[in-house]
Amino acid sequence: MQIPDRAKLSRVVLMLAAFVFFSANTVHFIEHPDTTALAAIDPTLHFELVEVDGKKPYLNVKSAILVNYDRGEVLYAKNIDKVRPVASITKMVMVMVLIDKGVDLEVTETILKEDARRSSRSRLRVGYELNLRDLLYAALLNSDNRAARALARATSGSIEAFTSEMNAKVRALGLENTRFFEPTGLDKRNVSTAREVAKIMHYAIEYPLIAEITSTKNWRCRVINRKNTHLQMANTNLMMYSRFSVVSGKTGYIRAADYCLATVLRNSDGERITLVVLGVPGDKLRFREARRLAEWGFKKIA
Repeated sequence: MQIPDRAKLSRVVLMLAAFVFFSANTVHFIEHPDTTALAAIDPTLHFELVEVDGKKPYLNVKSAILVNYDRGEVLYAKNIDKVRPVASITKMVMVMVLIDKGVDLEVTETILKEDARRSSRSRLRVGYELNLRDLLYAALLNSDNRAARALARATSGSIEAFTSEMNAKVRALGLENTRFFEPTGLDKRNVSTAREVAKIMHYAIEYPLIAEITSTKNWRCRVINRKNTHLQMANTNLMMYSRFSVVSGKTGYIRAADYCLATVLRNSDGERITLVVLGVPGDKLRFREARRLAEWGFKKIA
């Protein structure tokens, strides 16, 4: 009988060990339908500044931009290239990266202690197990930081690896002033500009799942390992309750960023605008200013 040499045996053992490790520790990936949207994304997206007749509204914001979505024209601009912290608007890029990876959203993940550290308020307790779809809704709809960290771990193995992918994503999209240090937005070094946030919104809604989640008012998440336990998530974008339809949107707040909002709105005539306000000194104020800017903007494109 021929005895295999040691080199061959070593290779076989290593292959078996690798198989066991990755089978036990890796999220499964599938061909996700949203990845088909990537072919339509233009990484050279530009906005054309347009001089609008008449008096422009004064806004109590650090920077803002209003874009005619369908024509790419900037109708209103205030400090649109000023680099600022963007807080939880970060999560829009986080979800784009996750969808790009073609993750199976029915796979489950457990909230760990590391996810809960300095995560601000959350209804996701340590030990709760949810599927990735519900974690996506929690991260985008309710801006849950624990959900964002769990999603990053589940798909890239570590927060650091996932963040590197987020930075590679914005570089590929030509966003030179956007940079991330983690996927939640809690780090004030996560920065962008009003102009580039508007571009992020245009890229993000090319993903049907992102548009679906961020235009939803409420979502009921199921905690898989707690019998009869469900969590209600509400959209933090209060433009949902304005007279305009929300195509997509994301709020953000940390002290360094103040209150932020990025959203795409549609009026009753089907016209769309992209609206970004950064550095607003008040929670409700950001929505009042956003409504004022939206009202003015739709009148200008009518």
